[in-house]
Amino acid sequence: QAPDIMVVFGRPKGERGSYRQWLENNISPQVVFEILSPGNTLTEMAKKQLFYQRYGVEEYYLYDPHKNDASAWIRGENQLEILETLDNWVSPRLGIRFQLGEPEMLLFYPDGQAFTSYNQEKQRAERLANKLRELGLNPDEI
Repeated sequence: QAPDIMVVFGRPKGERGSYRQWLENNISPQVVFEILSPGNTLTEMAKKQLFYQRYGVEEYYLYDPHKNDASAWIRGENQLEILETLDNWVSPRLGIRFQLGEPEMLLFYPDGQAFTSYNQEKQRAERLANKLRELGLNPDEI
């Protein structure tokens, strides 16, 4: 199973084609993020959740950007347990804070600074593309 984003403490940084826990001192990802796309099925996501439960993931976050809906599960004594709300939740491992906003969920670093949102990045990319066009360059050819 390959999550969209995972955080693994206790392993060296580096490019991997895939994370194979049995080759990584059996250290499981501690934090996993899944971002839903229209092609994801409920069965697929349920299987992934069971996989993460079985292999020791501590925090599992699931976000649907089309509905701006988020859920989270945190490892209890023996299993992943659902959080009642993700709004203003602070990740025990990462220290980041989640805030349910409109039109999208917002994330904040431990120092309170906001992560750049998808919409902000998209707008930034559009401004840069327009600037390149003003300079006579085609951003699609660069």
